[in-house]
Amino acid sequence: MDEKERIIQLRKELHEHNYRYYVLNQPTIGDQEFDFMMHELQDLEAKHPEMADENSPTQRVGSDLNEEFRQVEHKYPMLSLANTYNEQDVADWYESVKKGLAGEDFEVCCEMKYDGLSISLTYVDGRLTQAVTRGDGVRGDDVTANVRTIRSIPLEIRGYEGTPVPPKEFEIRGEILMPWTVFERLNKEREEAEEPLFANPRNAASGTLKSQKSSLVASRQLDAYLYYLLGEELPAEGHYENLEVARSWGFKISEGMKKVKTLEEIYDFINYWDQARKSLPVATDGIVLKVNSLRQQRSLGFTAKSPRWAIAYKFKAERVCTRLNEVTFQVGRTGAVTPVANMDPVQLAGTTVKRATLNNEDFIKSFDLHIGDYVYVEKGGEIIPKIVGVDIDQRPIIAQPVQFIKRCPECGTPLVRYEGEAAWYCPNDTGCPPQIKGRIEHFIARKAMNIDSLGPETIDDYYRQGLIHNIADLYDIDVQQINGDGSRTKSAQRIVNGIQASKEVPFERVVFALGIRFVGETSAKLLARHFKNIDALMSAGLEELQEIEGIGEVMAKSIITYFHDEKNLEIIRRLREYGLQMELSEEQTAATSDILAGQSIVISGVFAHHSRDEYKALIEQNGGKNVGSISSKTSFILAGENMGPSKLQKAEKLGIKIVSEEEFLEMIR
Repeated sequence: MDEKERIIQLRKELHEHNYRYYVLNQPTIGDQEFDFMMHELQDLEAKHPEMADENSPTQRVGSDLNEEFRQVEHKYPMLSLANTYNEQDVADWYESVKKGLAGEDFEVCCEMKYDGLSISLTYVDGRLTQAVTRGDGVRGDDVTANVRTIRSIPLEIRGYEGTPVPPKEFEIRGEILMPWTVFERLNKEREEAEEPLFANPRNAASGTLKSQKSSLVASRQLDAYLYYLLGEELPAEGHYENLEVARSWGFKISEGMKKVKTLEEIYDFINYWDQARKSLPVATDGIVLKVNSLRQQRSLGFTAKSPRWAIAYKFKAERVCTRLNEVTFQVGRTGAVTPVANMDPVQLAGTTVKRATLNNEDFIKSFDLHIGDYVYVEKGGEIIPKIVGVDIDQRPIIAQPVQFIKRCPECGTPLVRYEGEAAWYCPNDTGCPPQIKGRIEHFIARKAMNIDSLGPETIDDYYRQGLIHNIADLYDIDVQQINGDGSRTKSAQRIVNGIQASKEVPFERVVFALGIRFVGETSAKLLARHFKNIDALMSAGLEELQEIEGIGEVMAKSIITYFHDEKNLEIIRRLREYGLQMELSEEQTAATSDILAGQSIVISGVFAHHSRDEYKALIEQNGGKNVGSISSKTSFILAGENMGPSKLQKAEKLGIKIVSEEEFLEMIR
């Protein structure tokens, strides 16, 4: 692969990792690996200026915007910091500061780098008036109502004798965090409920803060550490001094903060906290170094992405060595079988670790794992540990290689491996207990049938009682069956009402709810809108299915396999009899057109007539495709009020048409 091809590959991969980290909050790689990829791309782009692209990951700050919150423009942009993992880079930064200040003496404020969700708090007349997430650095989500529930953030600043009076208006920035103890309790509850675990405290804090229920936020006991004061009339000229004043106003400021002058003192601070941080109650991933003088900060200025007067030193991922005792195998909703390493318990990054995912058979073979091996385990920001190496020298003579199982550990069915897939699957999707319960849980999910009165624990209870064995059995449940000793009449009635109400869920969501392997939410919409009813979909052949854009051979074969299974056909027959929607409604059919066929459309801004989700549905109903970012392939932008300035600038540069809300509605008549 030549360098130009590598640039294209890195851009694609980094865009995907940005999306998973900032939007989905489901990172698949650690910070260090991400930064190494970013640095490699920056170096290659510098060598090949002809490959310049304004949409390159090197030209943007990742976004964590949530469209369900009102978006607010920051008074002062919230830029990210340049990252480094070695002392030489720290020395280079120190020398660049010295050069930028023309040899003038300067001090450096050393602080802990907390691993949470960045927040900007605005106070007017001593009262908290607004809390905004970092977002894309220019605009963020207004999460004021949720932040008010965090007890370590003062709602009002009371005057303290002998301390400076707060400015009439100022901004203070910091990190919203979930303490380790709360995080472990939350994940234990989620594991017992068979819900997906949060990857790390940062993701848990982010997901919590963006909840639409402030009561949920309050129950999660989030914390906050503040690290930067901004405003027109600050109490001091030094950053460190301002934070000490903020501490006196009642803000939670890190105790791990020190003002130094020399490079050696910086190294001492780094080396001390590399060990001491392990006893902290919250997650940290490095050290932040800032030129202390605000005047000198202004003199040094900014690059396009980060301040020249600050840098973040990231700690290397923690690694421990422990003994592999056993490998067990878990079956997921889709039938995928995941091997799990069971190890001697060991302390790692603030928690006790005794299990680690082994991903798949290929992963096991790549390490030539044996039972009894001493393995190296890392977390590196992830709460789900991973094995990163084996100490062959400690391997016992009698150690036996780890063998991947041939049959399902739950039902005994021979496993299969589909072409192009790394995982082994149990094909017994109608008779394997974890798959049965998983498919029912998928069926009741919000984006499927939306039966929110049920949950995983209830589904498991009903399955063990023999009340349900498939999704159709839900519609046979009556109040008397689930009322127990008669004391749960209200909750039982609510569950039955919720199940009955799901009969009104539109056909496209029913298709998604069926849980056909490889058919996601978007694919289900494509299938429903193409075939219009369940009978046409059931009788579709391989060629016809593949003619639909977005439906590949693997998915098409899976659909055909699903509808050739007599058990599935019986379930669909029953669902039809119970009254579920098995075709598009007349209203949906009438609203369907190909006016926007072949067009890729970006939605941006705030709208008056419909919500964003409604406009996305209208685009899909009229043959268009919703895309999240602007590129040369974008057909037009559906723009409401307060369209992001960065998107507007990109659109103008690429010559992308801007369509107003009214123009769009007229376009689709």
